[in-house]
Amino acid sequence: MAETYRSRRSFLAALISLLAGGWLIGNFLTPKLRRKKTLLTVAKAELPQDGALVYREARVALLRRGEKVYALDLVCTHLGCTVNVTPAGLVCPCHGSSFDREGKVLEGPADRPLKRYAVEADGEQYRVLM
Repeated sequence: MAETYRSRRSFLAALISLLAGGWLIGNFLTPKLRRKKTLLTVAKAELPQDGALVYREARVALLRRGEKVYALDLVCTHLGCTVNVTPAGLVCPCHGSSFDREGKVLEGPADRPLKRYAVEADGEQYRVLM
């Protein structure tokens, strides 16, 4: 009888360990899916063809080139100043870095391109996602 009791105890301990291990593996080794947060919403009619809309408070520029619509973060990758949007490109007023309309560095001291945000067409609106 004592031997049966031990085998049940070891079986229950092994079962609990297996369940706890499975939970730990499932919880910590599987990737978390992040929901994207909507940064701003813009009506499609407001965005001019081959133009840009600048949102200073959000520090985002929404640009259209042909059928391509994209959003750029207006934070300079050098020291975090807010970049100015001009017809020729984007210029940092603090230290003179310049970027093209795609956000690529043309002139330093910035060494990384501007961050791009995802843009989704949602009916008659564009949603800029973080």
